[in-house]
This record gives sequence, C-alpha cells and structure tokens, in this order.
Amino acid sequence: MAKKFKEPVVTVVAASTLKKVPLKVKLQGAREVVLTGDFTQWSKDKVRLTPTAGGEWITVLELVPGEYQYRLIVDGEWRDHPDAPKRIGNPFGTQNCVLTVA
Repeated sequence: MAKKFKEPVVTVVAASTLKKVPLKVKLQGAREVVLTGDFTQWSKDKVRLTPTAGGEWITVLELVPGEYQYRLIVDGEWRDHPDAPKRIGNPFGTQNCVLTVA
C-alpha cells in the first residue's frame, strides 16, 4: 500500500493586507543593526537597518496585522529596542519586544 503524503500548506498573502510599518531606533555609535523576530524565523541577517543622521537607524517592514516578537542585534549583541511599548519574557531569561500591527 502506498503512503499518502499531505500536500504542503502554502499561505498566500494579498499585497493589500500588508501594512507598511516603519521602525526607528537611536543607537549612537553602532556600526551594524539587524532586526530579527518571529516574522523572520529569528534569522540574524534578513532585516538590516539603514543608518541616518544623528545615530538613528531605520527600516520599513511589510507585515499583516497581528502581534510580532522581535529583538535587535547591535554590533553582534542581542539588545532591546528602547522605545518598545510592550515586552514579553523569552526562554533565555531576557525579554522580547512586541510589535503590534493594526
């Protein structure tokens, strides 16, 4: 008897449901800032922020509405986003920032 395999689940997101979410952080003296979170499967190199004047770093995410956990990696070290209004504990004894997309 041949085994039956389940078809892979493919999620298609309509472009109209994506929201542009600007994210900005002030990190004076940083050389590299990466944003990682559950929306990138915690990849350490997918979302690199762009430096601007005055030590600010920016990016614009495109996400469907919901809540997302994230952290920053600044010059190779895990850091919090100081302006994150909500945080949740993680299994590493620190906290993840929470981004809410309405």
